[in-house]
Amino acid sequence: MIRRRSLIILVLALVVVVGIGWWTLFVYPYSPNRPPRADDTGFTKEGVQLVSDGNNLFSIDMYKKLGEASSGNVFYSPYSIFSAMAMAYEGANGETYDEIKKVFHFPDREKLRPNFAKIYNEINREVRDYELRTGNALWVQKDFPLLEEYKTTVEKYYGGKAAKLDFVNETEKSRKTINDFIEEQTNGKIEDLIPKGILDRYTRLVITNAIYFKGTWKWEFKKSDTRDEDFFITPKETVKVPMMYMKPEKAEFNYTETEKLQILELPYKGDRISMIILLPKKEGGYTLEDVEKELSYENLKKWLMKMQKTKLDAIYIPKFTFKTKYFLKDVLTNMGMKTSFSGNADFSKITGRRDLFISEVIHQAFIDVNEKGTEAAAATGIVEKLKALPTHIFRADHPFIFIIHDKETGSILFMGRLVNPAG
Repeated sequence: MIRRRSLIILVLALVVVVGIGWWTLFVYPYSPNRPPRADDTGFTKEGVQLVSDGNNLFSIDMYKKLGEASSGNVFYSPYSIFSAMAMAYEGANGETYDEIKKVFHFPDREKLRPNFAKIYNEINREVRDYELRTGNALWVQKDFPLLEEYKTTVEKYYGGKAAKLDFVNETEKSRKTINDFIEEQTNGKIEDLIPKGILDRYTRLVITNAIYFKGTWKWEFKKSDTRDEDFFITPKETVKVPMMYMKPEKAEFNYTETEKLQILELPYKGDRISMIILLPKKEGGYTLEDVEKELSYENLKKWLMKMQKTKLDAIYIPKFTFKTKYFLKDVLTNMGMKTSFSGNADFSKITGRRDLFISEVIHQAFIDVNEKGTEAAAATGIVEKLKALPTHIFRADHPFIFIIHDKETGSILFMGRLVNPAG
């Protein structure tokens, strides 16, 4: 039975933003729209690939766990969860350290730091074609001493600056401060991230990550071509949804097929970020469940390596918008992180004492896919191929998996499945 001890709470937010206003800092660790740079001195190409592979392996593991828990839509940012837990990993020791390392496929801390910092800095690199930013923060009880080494390491390699709050005497005010910061980072898309009752007078540390993305399609869909059409939730159950349509004239898309799948890459302007849709071949009788059985990081890499520039005859993608919120304590416990949430947790590298355990991990997400582009992303796609003519038609009118992928670092930023565009 867990004793009432000091708590460490991991909170993760994921959304896309159109623009972010400026806030004076006061208790904020930094201006929400200006995450600090991390120190990536000593990174290597091989090290970045190692960390990216760890993120992507965790992406698939988490997708399967979230998919098992629900038959509906799934959407989350594996990168966001990976980032927040990396900061907790820095404070872990013993069995707690080993379990986090295994579940998240982290390398040793010394190898993780500069290579994580490189990925973080690349995500925060200023560009004109799209918006993509991520930020980390530590929210600490004002009289609670963190080890200087831990605090310095998190700020140096993760950009996770610390801010002091008073969870003991001003619990609700502290909760509002964190929620307001996340809301500002996400341009109002994520509200009330930390619900009432999560924080209390025993709370000592809250770790947050926010990642937000807004991208415009390299080749946009025309609004005038969008029509209400059937989306097949199952072969017998349909809903009417606004279906976007494109007949590419000159554009060629990365595309491939397997026995069970059509795979399409839709690039955003700038060509660095793209959405990959894995669409089951409805004509062959294959379903989302068939694809999910074969889904692994190794298979995903094989499928993507087979993609080639292809002239498509038509593309149909549904418009969709939805939000998700997950409390991940049970999920992560089942994945192998049992000690972190128990009285046996060892986060002594944070304080020098074994006085912390994780009480909850919260993840909240938002996505909007339309003719112009995407605000936050995660999707599951199914493609239909016609036999009659040698044409390439990508018709996502049934459940599919979708991934938003950073081609520069190789990292999966967002992932999900679309089972019902109508919610």
